[in-house]
Amino acid sequence: MSGHIPLLADLVRRPSVNPMGRDVSGPEYLEGRVTDFLVQRFTALGLPWARQPVSPGRDNVVARLDATVPRAPVILWDAHQDTVPVENMTIEPFVPVIRDGRMYGRGTCDVKGGMAAMIAAVERLLTHRGERAATVVFSATVNEEFGFSGARALARLWEPAAADAPVTDAAARKVVGRRPALAVVAEPTALDLVMQHKGAIRWRIRVHGRACHSAFPEHGSNAIYPAGRVILALEALACDLLTRHADHPCGPPTLNLGTIRGGAGVNLVPDLTVLEVERRVLPGESPHEARAEAIARIAAACGDARIEHDEPFLESAGLVDATSDSKAAAWIEKLAAMARARGAAAARTAARYGTNASVFTAAGVPSVVFGPGSIAQAHTADEWIDLTQVGTAAEILAAVIATT
Repeated sequence: MSGHIPLLADLVRRPSVNPMGRDVSGPEYLEGRVTDFLVQRFTALGLPWARQPVSPGRDNVVARLDATVPRAPVILWDAHQDTVPVENMTIEPFVPVIRDGRMYGRGTCDVKGGMAAMIAAVERLLTHRGERAATVVFSATVNEEFGFSGARALARLWEPAAADAPVTDAAARKVVGRRPALAVVAEPTALDLVMQHKGAIRWRIRVHGRACHSAFPEHGSNAIYPAGRVILALEALACDLLTRHADHPCGPPTLNLGTIRGGAGVNLVPDLTVLEVERRVLPGESPHEARAEAIARIAAACGDARIEHDEPFLESAGLVDATSDSKAAAWIEKLAAMARARGAAAARTAARYGTNASVFTAAGVPSVVFGPGSIAQAHTADEWIDLTQVGTAAEILAAVIATT
């Protein structure tokens, strides 16, 4: 069995479910089991590594494989540790099953398959007899699925340490070293190169009322009624957005109302309704301005209703094409060439989703998204990945760094 297959199985067996902002707990939540596994693996390989605490129970892991030639650049390989939740899955989420050349399980596609490919590539490079033309820094980041906090914590390691920088960053800063020339972010792209994608801003809206017994509703103020006007305003804006930039490679900007919570019982007038909203932005579009437009639409529709907008719990700009940076462009072309040499189309594409790449780009590191698997299988009830693609991705990544 090829090395990437048992490695991927080991990752899938270790749950790393993102709570997604919910007040939930249990052995399947947070990334600690994967983090511990990676630390053990890098220790066994003899690679320098460090943990970077991001929040309680959630640590980034970074490891380094140095170049063997002088003045070599640093290339970042990033894969997130977390997965989406497992409710309503039709397979055992943490029991990796291989059937017809596929591995099934939560995270196989998004994005433990890409992580396995990157680690397998590092292991291949360790035994490579030729030179290594770049230093590889591998990062396993936390909380990509809900807040990008792991990527943001990693990005601050490239900047000079601020006076209030966490002491716990020191070891990771030493491993990461100088700013990378390029970041390759693992996501299921079917071995194509995603050059640009959308960003997003997510926030909660709190619609307030006044509680009372439902026998006397006139004594209170029902928070659900003005929330209905909020919903209609957001629906109208969502429809408008679909007409803007409809021919953009990433698709038009979008808005989604994802959750509504309000009321404690049918015989109580509710005093609060909470809505969660996501506005996806195009590359170059301001998340702040996009949110401001939504807030203005709501204010115009809701009169004197008491409405509060929380600060965003996620905010990221879209990914812009990195090829304007000549040094990054050369490495991206090499990545595409190595992929084509192994039978992949290596098309340069755009995506409607978001990734850690936009965080790294905003921090001054040109980025590209690349990995095995199809986005069509990500987050699904029977998530799976083509194991041949995982092995091919490992070969491609190693070939970009290796010299004959």
